[in-house]
Amino acid sequence: MRNRVIIENVRPELENGHYFIKRIQGERVNIQADIFSDGHDVIRASLYFRLSGKKNWEESFLVPLGNDSWAASFTPTETGFYEYKLEAWMDHLQTWLEGFHKKQADGQHMAVELEIGANLLTKTAGLYSKTKSAPLLSAETILRDKKKYQEAVNLVLSPEFAKLVYNFPLKQFQTVYDNNLKVRVGRKKELFSSWYEFFPRSASRKPGTHGTFKDCEELLPKVAEMGFDVLYFPPIHPIGEVNRKGKNNSVTAKEGEPGSPWAIGSKAGGHKAIHKELGTLADYKKLIKSAQKLGIEIALDLAFQCAPDHPYIKEHPDWFVWRPDGTIAYAENPPKKYQDIVPLDFETADWENLWNELKEVILYWVKQGVNIFRVDNPHTKPLPFWEWVIGEVQKQHPDVIFLAEAFTRPKVMAGLAKAGFTQGYSYFTWRTNKAEMEEYLTEISKSELREFFRPNFWPNTPDILPYELMGASSNAFVKRLFLAATMSSNYGLYGPAYELLDNQGNFTGKEEYLNSEKFEFKHYPWEQKNRLTDAITRINQIRKTNPALQDTYNIHFTRTDNDQLMSYVKLTEDRSNIIWCIANFDSLGPQAGFVEVPKELLGMAGKRVQLQVTDLLTGASYHWFNDWNYVELHPGKWPMHIFQVTIG
Repeated sequence: MRNRVIIENVRPELENGHYFIKRIQGERVNIQADIFSDGHDVIRASLYFRLSGKKNWEESFLVPLGNDSWAASFTPTETGFYEYKLEAWMDHLQTWLEGFHKKQADGQHMAVELEIGANLLTKTAGLYSKTKSAPLLSAETILRDKKKYQEAVNLVLSPEFAKLVYNFPLKQFQTVYDNNLKVRVGRKKELFSSWYEFFPRSASRKPGTHGTFKDCEELLPKVAEMGFDVLYFPPIHPIGEVNRKGKNNSVTAKEGEPGSPWAIGSKAGGHKAIHKELGTLADYKKLIKSAQKLGIEIALDLAFQCAPDHPYIKEHPDWFVWRPDGTIAYAENPPKKYQDIVPLDFETADWENLWNELKEVILYWVKQGVNIFRVDNPHTKPLPFWEWVIGEVQKQHPDVIFLAEAFTRPKVMAGLAKAGFTQGYSYFTWRTNKAEMEEYLTEISKSELREFFRPNFWPNTPDILPYELMGASSNAFVKRLFLAATMSSNYGLYGPAYELLDNQGNFTGKEEYLNSEKFEFKHYPWEQKNRLTDAITRINQIRKTNPALQDTYNIHFTRTDNDQLMSYVKLTEDRSNIIWCIANFDSLGPQAGFVEVPKELLGMAGKRVQLQVTDLLTGASYHWFNDWNYVELHPGKWPMHIFQVTIG
């Protein structure tokens, strides 16, 4: 082996290339690696990348950062999978050129060096086409002409010659790092989206009346006016009648109680059917099209579980676990029991048919116009299944988005993201103070997680009313809304409950709603507007008009002198849009203090501070000239400054 260069510690790289990293169209992919060798010869390195399926690679030279660390980048222009690899070599032509400069500066006669250089130019020219090699051969001719000694020396010392040698490297004995490195490039909504959730059965404006898709269609302008671009419904399929749950999760449902929509399937059909009281498939498809006209996508809940009377149980009994007494095993998470839900057995001998059927369920709804799926409890199904089924679906429909509803252990959540989930629920719900929030966002944005895990921040869900919001005033609701919407580029709300300040827990000590909508109808005053409606509308408009808030990983925390004040800056790569958020964590009273200007981050290192900061919530504008500046936030007004920063 004559390749002397070592390439290691390539990043990003997930599990030796088994998993892919994620970007959106137009988002830069930054590559770094440790590249070194023996001796003092000059090392050169290239990054190669291409859209999968294309024949030719594009090339970009890596640049040294110091301490044998190298970097390069590329920007994918199309959606799909891109491949990338690295190559490094000892460039003897570049080594000769650097030596030539040193020897000439030392006063040495360079005739022999010119001959050596000419030979290297000849060798280099042989690597390129006739057209590309012409400048190399022209230079070689001058270097060989002994009558043009001084002209040759001057040529070699010129910037033009240095550029020529750099652009046409002498590649020999290359070390290639090709470890199946891939990046999946998706559409913008994978990184930037605003979700609103409500139960379609509660969409009716008439008390006691089951909501329909037509009722939902009438609510679309409200959702659009508030600025949401994803409308997510819990499952829309027939609800099981056997072991149906009643109000507040009662094991016995009274007549007329609708049950949980996550108990899917009955004699009326299963995962490809629609609950008849919601309407028809035609109604659903019309709703999807009407939403699209308003810039909204309809997300479907994908819950791979069954009610005890789901058709699958008779058609495929071997897809389920049966107990010794002949009864089917329902879902349990001791001591919790879910008598109305039966889990699928992914260890069944008939697993291939099970996997294919579940894939067909997804493809069926994609055919109806669904391109976003919120997947219920994916951490209770095998990760290899998700890796396979998401890959299969996205081969045919690359724009399909999968959100993992998994509040579970960190490694499992990371595993789901690696398996292909586009977005994932997060621990934001349980990060309630400054230290916790800074630690969590730093982990997400600065560790390897940034390469594959896209968090979606939800202040509440139908399953979770956080302790912080129980009995809380609108101050706390606005604070959590603003934190979610500014820290993460993807966020969502269990909408009506949040907007109408539902803060009543169920008195069991658990983070659950009293009279949970999971088990009953609700009637909402859909036309009512309040402080939350205004706050939601404002923050979504701010997000849409400020690209810095359309990325999660560009967050930078800055210092304050008050632990109740958290300060963070988000900015675009070119600093054309800079947003500075300062939040008051105290929902009960005002907090004041000083915040430090992050001068290096803003490109002001060593310069005098001169900033104009404009609060996008109030329109107030301030001029800051000091390294530390005073702020005061009253939660009864707005619990956060959202400053747009102008430098100079």
